[in-house]
Amino acid sequence: MSVAEKTYWELCIEINPVCSDVLCDIIQSNFDCEGIITAEEKYKNLELIETSENVLKAYIVSDTLDLDEVTAFIKSQRQDLIERKVFSEDIGSWDVSINKQEIVDWSKKWKEHWKPSKISDRIVICPTWEKYTAKENEIIVNIDPGNAFGTGTHATTQLCVKACEKYMTQNAVIADVGCGSGILAICAKKLGAVQADAVDTDETAVETAKINAKVNNEEDINFQTASSEVLKSSYYDFVFANILHNVLAQIMPDLKRIMKIGAKIVLSGILEGKEPVVINAIKENNMKIIEEQRQKEWIAFVVQRED
Repeated sequence: MSVAEKTYWELCIEINPVCSDVLCDIIQSNFDCEGIITAEEKYKNLELIETSENVLKAYIVSDTLDLDEVTAFIKSQRQDLIERKVFSEDIGSWDVSINKQEIVDWSKKWKEHWKPSKISDRIVICPTWEKYTAKENEIIVNIDPGNAFGTGTHATTQLCVKACEKYMTQNAVIADVGCGSGILAICAKKLGAVQADAVDTDETAVETAKINAKVNNEEDINFQTASSEVLKSSYYDFVFANILHNVLAQIMPDLKRIMKIGAKIVLSGILEGKEPVVINAIKENNMKIIEEQRQKEWIAFVVQRED
């Protein structure tokens, strides 16, 4: 079916951004979806000047789309997540609105919202379909997220990259647990890491990460469809773990296991109000918080293994 023959609907859902990746999976699994926008951002001279993350917009292909039916389905999915304690009540209302759209190829249209952005002192994230010339001391990382989480514009990713610039030593051996699009492992290599191992339980994310690594001439990064359990013990100088707070707490012993004594890890993906869960897990594993970083409603901890 050509674009001109399709009927498009903009499905808007009010959420807390902490659950955006989960809701993306739900929509892509249950609708004929050709694009999702999780945050609308405006930039001026590569600096973010305005952002909105509390409304997820999905572009659906369907002859008809009934608001009541869609609302009932979305609300049922929200309730299921709450009952299974995947999230707590603070995931947002998931209120739904539907708007019929002009005939546009939304699988390409969403790309217009994503431009090159400087996310740290040195790293500029550039979509693969855009062109950007690096200024003095800047490092360009080209990314196409595909269906994987990680464009570099999200606060949790930026906190990780900033921590990497500040704390990762040259020629470090690094690990990225929950690598998504591969952006953090690629940034670490560009900033001087000598070796990078990265894991994600999502096979699609790992395939996307491999493509992004190739685009950035970092094909030696070892991406695996696996959990942190496959990574070597006491092996890594610096570790990324940009994951939901409850998962961070659950896997903290394994994160400590893979770190060398004296190694540092940046724990990100922590929403304000959820940090006690992670702090308790850090203390229970006898690790030391070096720095707490904040960006908007998100928190990251830089933590060191001391024994």
